[in-house]
Amino acid sequence: MQQTLEPIDSAERIQSLDVLRGFSLLGIFLINMISFHSPFSYYNPYEWWKYGDLTVFTWLDILVQGSFYPIFAMMFGYGMVIMMQRSKVKNVSFWKISVRRLLILLLFGVFHAFLIWYGDILITYAVMGLVLLLFLRISGPILISIGAILYILPQLFIGGMLILASLFDSASLADFYDIVGLQQSAETYANGSFLEITAQRFADWSVNNNLAGFLLYLFMILPLMMVGAGAAKLHWLQKANRQKKKWLLILMITLPLGLAAKMLPFFLETSLSIQYIQDTIGGPILAVAYVAIIVLLMSNRMIAKLFKPFASAGRMSITIYLSQSLIGTMIFYNYGLGLYGQMSMATGTLLAVAIFAIQVMVAEIWLTKFKYGPVEKLWRLLTYGR
Repeated sequence: MQQTLEPIDSAERIQSLDVLRGFSLLGIFLINMISFHSPFSYYNPYEWWKYGDLTVFTWLDILVQGSFYPIFAMMFGYGMVIMMQRSKVKNVSFWKISVRRLLILLLFGVFHAFLIWYGDILITYAVMGLVLLLFLRISGPILISIGAILYILPQLFIGGMLILASLFDSASLADFYDIVGLQQSAETYANGSFLEITAQRFADWSVNNNLAGFLLYLFMILPLMMVGAGAAKLHWLQKANRQKKKWLLILMITLPLGLAAKMLPFFLETSLSIQYIQDTIGGPILAVAYVAIIVLLMSNRMIAKLFKPFASAGRMSITIYLSQSLIGTMIFYNYGLGLYGQMSMATGTLLAVAIFAIQVMVAEIWLTKFKYGPVEKLWRLLTYGR
């Protein structure tokens, strides 16, 4: 008799996978918070912020920007392979369930992007997840290799073209302000009605979500998912305690390389080409270093227990991600508290840390009473029909 594929229960979960998901949510929120309280998409932050706020942004730029969404993307791919392996054991159709599951995630993303916050990642992850299904029959080593090549070569090419362009045009990052977009965005979110803000959300979402954006995601998000899927086929997280030397070697290579790339703008003149290399090359390399640090720390039982709250956040990742956007927009948009444009970088960062800490505590309490987060429960119901 054919069985039904169900979500992974607590006994089968890989704690390091949940911890990495939870850890990535903190970094994503720290960067998203800037867009919640200011028109981040339209200004050069090194010209916009001054004094202490500039110092805070500088540290976020080095340690956080571009280094946490890759972790979430890799863990997304890792989780899909775990589901595929479980489906074989239970003799159910992984492909049918996965397509339905990703289409529902796409609907969540549409709701989030157009009614809550334009900087949604769920639409992108759902679409890239559907593309990833086409590659999941490939072996682990080949998946990792293809993913790495698909990511690195296009980014080096684009970065190289930007560097060449800068040789003939000395325009700096400061010359790429969008004054009209900045003024319109700031005015709408600060003073507009819900309908006006919704229209602005759609306009802001459309800037990066077009055909060019889709092609960019194919070479930025999908390859990271492929790397995570390949690592899952090789059971890298499950075997981490027996492969400490491998993870230590990964850390020793990626940490200095990632930090060096992320600090390029502080050694060279800040330009679009340098910033592109900083974020698209340095960001993912530093992300791998963070993964290695977490994995190595998780090999210690005492430290693993301390990371348990991050695991709870990881188990409720979609709920926490969506609630971060809801809380952030209700604090800053005009239909909420109306604090848009009135908060410093330092205060916004501290607020993000405080909100995330509360979310982690709520997740811990919630999971003592329920098996799934509320959005995860709804996702399960719509996917499995019960």
